[in-house]
Amino acid sequence: MGLKAISSVLLVAFAAADGGSCQKTETPPEVTKDHPEVTLEGVDTSSLTTRERKEWSGYVTKFQAPCANVGTVAQCVTDKKTCAGCAPAAKFLLKSVRDGQTDEQIEKSYKNRFEAGKVREVKIDDSPSKGPENAIVTLVEWADFECPHCGMMEPILAKAFSDHKAEARFVFKFMPLGGHPHGEISARAGFAASKQGKFWDMHDKMFRNQTHLEESDLLGYAKELGLDIGKFTTDMKGNEAADRIARDKKLADELGVKGTPTIYINGRLFEAGANPDQALTDWMNLEVILVKGGGAAPAVTTSGAPGLLPTAAVSAPASASATTAPSVKPTATASASAKPSAAPAGSSKPK
Repeated sequence: MGLKAISSVLLVAFAAADGGSCQKTETPPEVTKDHPEVTLEGVDTSSLTTRERKEWSGYVTKFQAPCANVGTVAQCVTDKKTCAGCAPAAKFLLKSVRDGQTDEQIEKSYKNRFEAGKVREVKIDDSPSKGPENAIVTLVEWADFECPHCGMMEPILAKAFSDHKAEARFVFKFMPLGGHPHGEISARAGFAASKQGKFWDMHDKMFRNQTHLEESDLLGYAKELGLDIGKFTTDMKGNEAADRIARDKKLADELGVKGTPTIYINGRLFEAGANPDQALTDWMNLEVILVKGGGAAPAVTTSGAPGLLPTAAVSAPASASATTAPSVKPTATASASAKPSAAPAGSSKPK
């Protein structure tokens, strides 16, 4: 199934989950009242209607910029402050208005994307990963191999990683859900394959064969991958696999993860929305811009449990201390299968 078809399926699922038609509520008067239209260098508002430009002008003069002590988004761009996130923030708000989001949705998504307090520490530990350890963008996914929404998200994630191979690291966390009878055994199979350096190969096979995850199927995939079947079986059924899964679930609980797939990107919960492939592309591209523009890349601890630590905010005047920032720790959300089954989080929740 192509990405376009997958997006269509997810969109239908999201619409069904949210119940009923899509309607934009009226923008509160305070957003547009007494706010003349704003023009910002480098931000093209020609795609907006007159009403939308007024709404957007209200937001950029209302929301604080993604760096401390530089004022609102509009002030930051107009005064050419040395904050890499200001112009992207203005464009982010423009797209939100153009997409017909409500005032509540716009404020929530803006804070989730740019506010420093929304960045969480996401421990990597010894979870399966691919990509450079010093990557400037770290994507962490909680998934269940039997979760249909995870299956639909998998090629979207694969493409995003492929497009950013030199800059991104992809980390997998096991989260088998009780509503999926083969979730636990397939997670164990993934762990067992990782013990022989074949996690991602097994990962791909299981997602391509989500309706064939009996133990006999998993052993067949292991044979196809040339694994030592005796070791694979022992590792699959051993306590180490159970411990790995339990640790991933514990971290998920600490972060408030409710379903699968749930994705954190540099510590921020990724919001998939109704068009997850485009949303992920936009998020990854913006993250690269923000980090390269002055934010520090996430660091991995070398003592205790390895994890992604909070680092500096995007560049701002030397006198400024960060209060808001782009992601700096290693985000639906794509949360689609909840306990027992849900939908890409952040905005939509198909069942």
